[in-house]
Amino acid sequence: MKSISIRGQVVVVTGAASGIGRATAELFASEGATVHAVDLDAEGLDQLVDSNRHQEVDVQIHTADVADAASMQAVARAVLQKRGRIDALVNSAGISHIGTLDSTSEEDLDRTYRVNVKGTYQACRAVLPAMLEQSKGVIVNLASIASLIGIKDRFAYSITKGAVLSLTRSIAVDYISKGIRCNCICPARVHTPFVDGFLRRNYPGREAEMFAELSAYQPIGRMAHPEEVAAMALYLCSDAAQFITGQALPLDGGVLVM
Repeated sequence: MKSISIRGQVVVVTGAASGIGRATAELFASEGATVHAVDLDAEGLDQLVDSNRHQEVDVQIHTADVADAASMQAVARAVLQKRGRIDALVNSAGISHIGTLDSTSEEDLDRTYRVNVKGTYQACRAVLPAMLEQSKGVIVNLASIASLIGIKDRFAYSITKGAVLSLTRSIAVDYISKGIRCNCICPARVHTPFVDGFLRRNYPGREAEMFAELSAYQPIGRMAHPEEVAAMALYLCSDAAQFITGQALPLDGGVLVM
């Protein structure tokens, strides 16, 4: 029986400056992986390093735009020059958008698509040559339950997360014989700084009320914690999950069974 361990792995985590990405970077590093944290938010990356400065962890940071091919290729080259391999990629970089078809502008759709779909694509393409050369690698993408069911007022977001799910399955099918596994995690609502900022901007004075409403959407009675998503990513990147590929794994607090 393989253990749920990623000790010694070289892992690239995008969107690592906050939320799920930061929780993933911190968990993987605490479990003995060498983490290369990628984000456009340089200040957030610095805070990640500072908060873990007194821990015995190995976290390297890269300020990069995940949707830019040259930037992500440069990240992959830097990791390979320093470490010689890339064992896993966790694609956590993403943005949300609130709106329906009629309220979503073309610019809104393009911006959401650029980060959520193109960013995932560019990161996967950047690490793929190394994984092919190694004949081994794991990719974990962050999709959403919005890729599995309809969610009100999430038109652009749902489109892009549906694309991430299809991208995941395509990679899994195309590279299964090359030793590369690819899965995606489909969380329900996750309590991240984005949620808190959204409530402050849109419901001033009613934050607690609306937080309770958003939490109640999950039958289990709360939102997921970023650390719970990170734990599932850790499992998928470990050898304990070496028989799993091409899957969309819900982390939904009971949404899909009710």
